[in-house]
Amino acid sequence: MESRAAICMGPNQPLIIDSVSVDPPKDGEVLIEIAATGLCHTDLTALDGSNATCVYPLIPGHEGAGRVVEIGRGVAGLAVGDHVIPLYGPECGDCRMCRSGRTNLCWSIKATRDKGVMPDGTPRFHRGSEKLHHFMGTSTFSRYTVLPEIALAKARKDAPLHHICLLGCGVTTGVGAALDDVKPGDTVAVFGLGGIGINVIQGARLAGASRIIGIDLHAHRRELATAFGMTDFLEAGKERGHIVQAIRDLTHGGADVAFECTGLIAVMRQAFDCCAPAWGCCVLLGVEPAGAELSLPPVGVRYGRKIKGSYFGGVKGRSGLGSFIDLYMDGKIAIAPLISHELGLDDINRGFEMMKRGEALRSVIRFE
Repeated sequence: MESRAAICMGPNQPLIIDSVSVDPPKDGEVLIEIAATGLCHTDLTALDGSNATCVYPLIPGHEGAGRVVEIGRGVAGLAVGDHVIPLYGPECGDCRMCRSGRTNLCWSIKATRDKGVMPDGTPRFHRGSEKLHHFMGTSTFSRYTVLPEIALAKARKDAPLHHICLLGCGVTTGVGAALDDVKPGDTVAVFGLGGIGINVIQGARLAGASRIIGIDLHAHRRELATAFGMTDFLEAGKERGHIVQAIRDLTHGGADVAFECTGLIAVMRQAFDCCAPAWGCCVLLGVEPAGAELSLPPVGVRYGRKIKGSYFGGVKGRSGLGSFIDLYMDGKIAIAPLISHELGLDDINRGFEMMKRGEALRSVIRFE
């Protein structure tokens, strides 16, 4: 099958828009037609070469939604015509991680996913005689893409695909993380008000936080963050070294929970330091540069502060994503206001330039 796609030939090169060949699904695999896909900061790690798992050339994209076109042998849970959301974190249900009940991580296909190929060791994309690799096991910047069944979440058909595509990463990651860690009455600090941070805010609001402090370099994000539930705003560029103290002052000693959504090591340390002694919790959501390390004073942890990570908001994709679609359809979480731009595939490079300049919250590429 022929498909229009955005191809990354190597780091720091513009995406090439071209026609590619997509092989049929093999055993346990599903061919889907992508209706819409979001542009996420994590995709930039493929474009700038900072993602150690990327194998070039590749087709980026991991925040999409679409319809099942064809199923491979052995696929039992999906049928042609089903609406689905690709999952960069699968859920096989059988591995030690899935059976543990302690994590939403599933590494059953991680070894091949991180090599840019399907579980059988081969890619499904070709451009002429050249093989094209997959990105995060999803490659949603192609109109047609192939995924294992265990990496697809079934979606209700009345949910608009160009909205619920953002549940494939940003919305679920932010809202899920907040619902995991915020208790009614908590004070919350959110570092970075991009696609993840804004959703942490609406998740913290849902969880019943009493005060939600947003910190960002871009003052123009204040209005939207306030609409989503933020109570206080600190402009990072002006506060700089005083951010931690400012948060301590606003929270009478430190935030109950702080969420780091930038991937910057210095900001991670600020998020940890602003937490309340004895019980404050710092949650890391931003993707750090390859090889980065974070240093912390042991006494901060010894006295009871916690630091943890959150992957996809702690949500198990196949079994848990449906409840987030329901929250959206019931009007409890908002998605449409997050979409600052709708673009065609030909404008994808412009979309990433707007992202890097801080001009776009979330751009969505629509294939239809």
